[in-house]
Amino acid sequence: MKEASTAENTAKHVRNVTDDFNGFYQQYAGAVYRTALRVTGNRSDAEDVLQNVFIRFLNRKVILDPRQSPKSYMQRSAVNASIDLLRRRATRPLPELEEKKDTHNMDSSPFLKELLHKALAKLPSHDAEIFVLCYLEGYTYEELADQFGTERGTIASRLHRIKDALKKDLNI
Repeated sequence: MKEASTAENTAKHVRNVTDDFNGFYQQYAGAVYRTALRVTGNRSDAEDVLQNVFIRFLNRKVILDPRQSPKSYMQRSAVNASIDLLRRRATRPLPELEEKKDTHNMDSSPFLKELLHKALAKLPSHDAEIFVLCYLEGYTYEELADQFGTERGTIASRLHRIKDALKKDLNI
């Protein structure tokens, strides 16, 4: 009986998303954009991620798990799409600047953000996703454990290893 109600809820939720995509977009676009902006640090890139997340959602006809909130799913999608974008950018050579600016000032917040973005792009996707959701989106260890179907202690130890890897990459 419980399986039938779960299947009915899933079908009902999928039907609602498909039937009222505009409403779904209006409801979650802000969360997707904010998440993408935190990861990419760039408004234009965040807009690209926003567009890509919803296009992927439509093209793949995603079936949302009724036990997980759609907002969490969309934020995770935004994190993954943002990291993909950062990785693509990291593989392209940067154009030479005509004027050299003092970009090596470690007190420069944009410089530090760029270093963090590059370091995140080097992490495995799953690790970068957990780091972003915890430290940029404010998810608790318990919420992450629920989302990833694991124990709180596992999340804590993974985040510790991730922070160590980032510190090593950033020479901190």
